[in-house]
Amino acid sequence: MNVKITTIPGDGIGPEIVREAVKVLNKVGEVFGHEFTFEEVLMGGCSIDAYGVPLTDETIEKCKAAQAVLMGSIGGKVGQSKWYELPPEKRPEAGLLKLRKSLGLFCNLRPAHLYPELKKACPLRESIAEQGFDVMMVRELTGGLYFGARKTEIVDGEEVAIDTLEYHDYEIRRIAKKAFEIAMKRGRKLTSVDKANVLDSSRLWRKIFAEVSADYPEVQLENALVDSTAMQLVRNPGQFDVVATENMFGDILSDEMAEIAGSLGMLPSASLREDSFGLYEPSGGSAPDIAGMNIANPLATILSAAMLLRYSLNLTDEADAIENAVSSALAQGFRTGDIMDEDENGLTRLHTDEMGDKIAELIRK
Repeated sequence: MNVKITTIPGDGIGPEIVREAVKVLNKVGEVFGHEFTFEEVLMGGCSIDAYGVPLTDETIEKCKAAQAVLMGSIGGKVGQSKWYELPPEKRPEAGLLKLRKSLGLFCNLRPAHLYPELKKACPLRESIAEQGFDVMMVRELTGGLYFGARKTEIVDGEEVAIDTLEYHDYEIRRIAKKAFEIAMKRGRKLTSVDKANVLDSSRLWRKIFAEVSADYPEVQLENALVDSTAMQLVRNPGQFDVVATENMFGDILSDEMAEIAGSLGMLPSASLREDSFGLYEPSGGSAPDIAGMNIANPLATILSAAMLLRYSLNLTDEADAIENAVSSALAQGFRTGDIMDEDENGLTRLHTDEMGDKIAELIRK
């Protein structure tokens, strides 16, 4: 297979971690007989520096021309970076929101898997860490509060900020179908998360999920309120399999899942549209404080590359090879600093590029 992939290294540690994912994909190509062609484009703070905007039309077109997009990290630290002195629509994250909308990426997948070797990094009580968990978050990505109309105005002499939470039937229905399809391939249990006791948008969400469930009788659907779900994730995440929710709730809950899995550096993500096209990125931020130090954890980006193979290219064996290589490296005691346990014997601390080398070395058919 000849595959064209657009890469967006981005800001901070982004270029370092994307470089290692590309290294691993090239090794997959070598082992399995595929050819990957990569074209690098700018987005985020680096695009602001180069072009004055976080996302150019040229970058959008180059992403559309590829079979998939592999991205690093976007932005810097709020309050410390010059980029955040700009109006909100000119800041790095505005480019990411625009790109998602331009590419039609309405479905975000964020798996949270606790590797047995990293159970000490899990902040939950020992009994929960011993049990482990494997949760897939399905987040609606292009609707809701983040994309609704917004304004700031003066009312009776006081400044008032207004953000609009809006969902259309079709937006909820298509994410519901994706969630049920993913549940069918996993444990056939789906938790739909909303705030239906307060919000009309959530009541519509719950109604449509119930309608779509009729087409998937094998899937057990349960409804849960977002505040209760946040609590249950720290009490017993193993009770969940697939969790589906709207944009802002998904943003918050998926970060919570990242923390209980031990490190953001371990969590990949995929943003999909209705066909096979997707954008793949790590769940963590740009970590500007460690950029250029060769100590960032590239595993989330490497695992995102595995999701790229699985969801956009239907290369299941190749995706398995990457995931197995990551598991093997952890089992052999190789760690980057964020997942290093200084009290555990037999571990080897690796730099960013060394971890990429190790995963590439362990790729097998």
